[in-house]
Amino acid sequence: MNRSEHYRSHSIAPVLGLLLSVLLPGCGWYSFSGASIPDHIDNISIPLVQDNSVSRISTLDAQMTELLINRFVRQTRLSLATRPENANASLMVTITRYQNLPTSVSGNEQATRNRVTITASVKYVDQVEDQSLLDRSFSAYEEYDPLSPEQEAIAALAILDKLVDDIFTASTSNW
Repeated sequence: MNRSEHYRSHSIAPVLGLLLSVLLPGCGWYSFSGASIPDHIDNISIPLVQDNSVSRISTLDAQMTELLINRFVRQTRLSLATRPENANASLMVTITRYQNLPTSVSGNEQATRNRVTITASVKYVDQVEDQSLLDRSFSAYEEYDPLSPEQEAIAALAILDKLVDDIFTASTSNW
């Protein structure tokens, strides 16, 4: 390496270090899941999802709560707050609609495909800065074979997965 190459390689390091130290502090925390979380939010409260729908599947609330906790706590640096009033952020979700309708009918007027649609209302609040981070509804659907009784529950769980992905993305991409 000649003298000018040596000088260039050593002179760029301090400039790069200074640039990174100026730019990175305002970015908050970023995870490989794509979540960007403000530095002042260390924990989150995720109460049991409220199910105000007319679903025959009685476990939707518990299943969705578990999926939300897995996504927000296990895939970010956030811890689950033991008491909602001590949380830096709160995520409140209500299942507002569960619809199960036929989408395809056979010649003898029997449903051959059904579509389940689930809608959930989400309120996500930064309790440190007393600011609403997200307040909107999400909806997703899946089709299934109504002749197999267990398929409706499988379709509903797939919908909950989609909803949790959408909620997580919308909640963490605004930061």
